[in-house]
This record gives sequence, structure tokens and C-alpha cells, in this order.
Amino acid sequence: MKFTRFAVNSTVYTGVLKEDVISEISGDMFGEWEYTGTTFSKKDVQLLAPLIPNQIIGIGANYVRKVDELPNELPEIPVFFFKPTSSVIGPDEEIMIPAGIDEVKFESELAVVIGKEAKNVPESAVLDYVFGYTVGNDVTAPQFFHRDGHWTIGKSFDTFTPLGPVIETELDPFSVRVEAKLNNVEKQNSATELMIVPIRKMISYLTNVMTLKPGDVILTGSPVGAEFVKAGDVIHCEIKEIGMLQNTFVAVKE
Repeated sequence: MKFTRFAVNSTVYTGVLKEDVISEISGDMFGEWEYTGTTFSKKDVQLLAPLIPNQIIGIGANYVRKVDELPNELPEIPVFFFKPTSSVIGPDEEIMIPAGIDEVKFESELAVVIGKEAKNVPESAVLDYVFGYTVGNDVTAPQFFHRDGHWTIGKSFDTFTPLGPVIETELDPFSVRVEAKLNNVEKQNSATELMIVPIRKMISYLTNVMTLKPGDVILTGSPVGAEFVKAGDVIHCEIKEIGMLQNTFVAVKE
């Protein structure tokens, strides 16, 4: 099932997308909901980020180029970071390059959406707590990284977390490829088997540190190939089974 949020004449709706028709739903997407009977054509709506996250957690440097580069031992403490929910935008919205710099990096990623409260979950049960998956772009301005290694500011600017176009609930996250095209030129294309910290392990680890709740989004890392981009560049982040997330970079208006 492909869940989506969308706007029609400034009114925001939630629905289920099938082919090019969106069926509106009411209720809690993560719990009890029902169809309202109202439908919309996809071409007549503005797709938004498919959810307003409860919180956003990312993992750093989580891909290798090829399978034989995977480490024999995983890091004892993976590098996680938070992104503010105010950084979220949807498909076709503009990514703003902050004042004082003229380039940022795109990072196409598989994003996991948590569906129910999770604490101290073993790896074997992790997927029982996943609602679905969407495409994320962990936009980054490393010029703002703290010299002691802190990443928060460089990850946190408004518009720095595009998500979409839908949340796909029927997906095998271990058999997909994370792709990105910059101005229609392929830059990233990696299978999720190239993750250093696999999905089950990263989510289980997090639940042993904090309680994950419905609507939490976990960005699972970006494949090799992320590049700096400038105003006017167009990025297409894609996982074919979910869809394409397109955004244009623009310079902030000072």
C-alpha cells in the first residue's frame, strides 16, 4: 500500500495511491483508519511529504562500494545524528542553499518509518515495528560541521530533509537499490546489501538506547556517489519500488 499526503486548494489530505488515483482516508494512518469514499486524480493534487515525522534519526557513512569492502566487525557505537522536523519538505519543493555558501551535498537514502512503539527490540523482530518505507534526501552542508566532529548544524537547515513521494508498506528493504540522478546524470546506484550497519541491527540498536514511536523516520545512510550541487541543479532520488523524489536547489534569498 502506498500512503501519501497531498494538498488540493490549500487543504491537506491523507490517502492511498493506486496507479494514478488517490483514495482519501480518515483516522490514524498508523492505527485505525478508513476510506472516506472521496478520490482524487494524482495529476490534480500537490504531493507533500508523506508524513510529518515524530523525529528524524540518521546514520553516517553507512555504505561501501562493493560487498567485499564490508568490514568484518561492525562499529561498537554507530554514528547517529538527529535532524529537525522543520527541515522536512516534499516532492518538487525547493531545497534552499544557506546564505554564505554556494553549494551543498545531496544524499539519496532509504527512509524507514516506524509504525508502533519500540523499545529493546531484538534484531529478529525489528520489521514487526516498521510501518513502511519512503525515499529521503539527507541534504548536508559540511561547511557548517563543527571542527570537533559535530554534524547538527550542517544537517539542520530548513528544506534539508526532502521525503516522498509515498510511504510504501509492502516492500522488501533488502532487495532494493538506492539511486540518484543529478541533472539526469546517474550519481548513486547501490543495493542495500552494501550497508555497513544493516537495517535490522541499526533499528535494534536504537531501541536499546531510546524508545522509538510511530512516525519516527530513520535515514539508513547514503550510497557512495553523493556530490556537491549548486543553485539550479535538479536532483532525482529514487527507489523504484517506492517512487521518485525530485527537488531543485536554489540560493536562499537574503
